[in-house]
Amino acid sequence: MKEDKLYLLHIQESILRIKTYVIDGKQQFVNSTLIQDAVLRNLQTLSESTQRLSDEFKNRYPDIPWRELWAFRNVVAHNYLGINLDRIWEVIDQDLPILEQQFNRINEIEKTVEW
Repeated sequence: MKEDKLYLLHIQESILRIKTYVIDGKQQFVNSTLIQDAVLRNLQTLSESTQRLSDEFKNRYPDIPWRELWAFRNVVAHNYLGINLDRIWEVIDQDLPILEQQFNRINEIEKTVEW
């Protein structure tokens, strides 16, 4: 579906933005509410975009933790007063690179798919 392509673009753009925002490391992230807000917004956009992908699309990639991404989106969107910055940094540092690799691979595969 054409919408899937758009959401893939949003996901990759969100990952890129987050990487740009945190390039100066954890301490800068922890000390800057501006960076925190930008990162959290893009994590929310990324998570939301994964859920807007069609079921057909998501079924082609069962190795992506779709439910966990949705659950994470709910935490970021609805538990904003209870956000744990250390946990968010773990997501950025450990989970985001894996997601980036997975979505880069998906993007390469999907380039060959007729939309």
